[in-house]
Amino acid sequence: MPQLAFHQLIGANFSFQHFPFERVAKLIRDFGMKEIELWGIAQHLDLFHATDAGIDSVRRVLADNGLSAWCFTPEQVLYPINIASGDPDLRRDSIKRFCHAADICAALGARYLFLTPGRGYEDEATNSVWDRSVEALGAIAGHADDVGVRCLLEPLQRFESNIVNDAAGLRRMLDALGAENIDIVLDCVAMATAGDTVAGYVDLFGARLAHVHLVDGTPGGHLVWGDGTLPLGDYVSELARLGYAGKLTFEPFGNGSYALDPVRAWTRCLDAIEPYLNRATVPA
Repeated sequence: MPQLAFHQLIGANFSFQHFPFERVAKLIRDFGMKEIELWGIAQHLDLFHATDAGIDSVRRVLADNGLSAWCFTPEQVLYPINIASGDPDLRRDSIKRFCHAADICAALGARYLFLTPGRGYEDEATNSVWDRSVEALGAIAGHADDVGVRCLLEPLQRFESNIVNDAAGLRRMLDALGAENIDIVLDCVAMATAGDTVAGYVDLFGARLAHVHLVDGTPGGHLVWGDGTLPLGDYVSELARLGYAGKLTFEPFGNGSYALDPVRAWTRCLDAIEPYLNRATVPA
């Protein structure tokens, strides 16, 4: 059976929003991981309260636990941030905050800033929404490039966005942006709900596929491995067979109950993925 390397699996603070960040970092370290996807949630490091002192505190906590930030993922779907909003003031403020997020990435030494396309009004012309998203993503990616940061771009499910919902739309967006510092995210739930495949993502994006959110669903839901019906083992094996060299992590949200015992949720995911990982592979 093809296997990914254990070092490709990284931690994240998803479901840990009710724990202090110091505790989260220790837990991820104890899971045996060296890198983290840092969800920009309030109480850890969100875009509305990220002072210089707060950023430095997160940087020191990561360093004290032997962790580095792979990417910074500001909350951008439910919070009052929308880079493609039809409200010009909200859109302008959202872009400004995401440019600051790129500065946070640079301060943390993170490789990537995680982006999504935003959403427009449901009753407006599709091309207007698309153009606003392209303009906003381009501005953010341009600023990120100036400070030495790459970007990750993820499609969203239809209830989350009316701009990019599948791999074909993501390819079209990447081509429209023409930015060399943008790579791609495969989210298993978004992939399944769109009817896309692992092989399709690899065919469309090749080496620019750099990050995977490994989550179960029915097909939606962002569930712990085993709580849904998606063939996650097959997805991981196919990524390995196709030579995937990027990172992957878990994103268990569910209905919010995983946050009551996130250690158990993550332990279940780690136990499930263990047969699909090669611990003997040395990082390049």
